[in-house]
Amino acid sequence: MSAAYQEVTDALVALLSPYGDRLEVVKESSWGYYLQSKKPVRKKGQLMFAAVRAGKAYVSYHLMPIYMNEPLQATISPALRKRMQGKACFNFKELPEPAVLDELRALTEAGFRSFEAAGYI
Repeated sequence: MSAAYQEVTDALVALLSPYGDRLEVVKESSWGYYLQSKKPVRKKGQLMFAAVRAGKAYVSYHLMPIYMNEPLQATISPALRKRMQGKACFNFKELPEPAVLDELRALTEAGFRSFEAAGYI
């Protein structure tokens, strides 16, 4: 992984690491970080909360609570939305601006609260 991608990965993992004690850390390695619910959700098993994955073309930040929450999706700014791939993934080739990181941090916190309210934690 390039130094630039490592810097992006570290910044995005830092957004998720505060939740590592309240969720289950499934994978933690040099490529990224993966969090899921501690308990099974219905019969389908545990539910993914968020992940960071460094690929060849970009670093991805997956935040599943926004996939399930249209009101939360509506709060995403145009600056962050332009980095959106699909309904729950944001791609970064370089370190995001501080305002984008702050918004992603707030979105992650709101997603965690909705995850908690739904009983997934």
